[in-house]
Amino acid sequence: MIKFNDIQDAFFFVGSASYGMHTAVLDKRTGQMFWRSEMGDLDDISEADIDWEYCIEIPHKNDLKLGRDLVYDFVLEHMPDEYDRVIGYFHGPGAYRLYKELLHSKGLLQTWYDYENQEEERALREWCIDNEIEVSG
Repeated sequence: MIKFNDIQDAFFFVGSASYGMHTAVLDKRTGQMFWRSEMGDLDDISEADIDWEYCIEIPHKNDLKLGRDLVYDFVLEHMPDEYDRVIGYFHGPGAYRLYKELLHSKGLLQTWYDYENQEEERALREWCIDNEIEVSG
């Protein structure tokens, strides 16, 4: 059994950079995690060490629709009158900064963080079930 926190840590690592820049691979038999970053010296992933029959890449948040899609869902639920404005943010630079400034001005920033954390955990636990990964915690 694999600790959910270990999978969650790997998920945060993968999602902390642009898509494809960080990789984490889980050996489902042993629970061992292998790490790679295209941005630095971190590279635990060697084809000789990994038996892909038992390993799976940890998803990026975009793989689980936890990027813009999550923002749009939140906006529709909590401030639907701002939906078009928020969509506009995501057509230019600084989208998340502008979005968080809007949330702050409406007193919804902590509500967003709570929603985001809850949805990330739900989606990641569902991903574990779908991929037959038994987790504890």
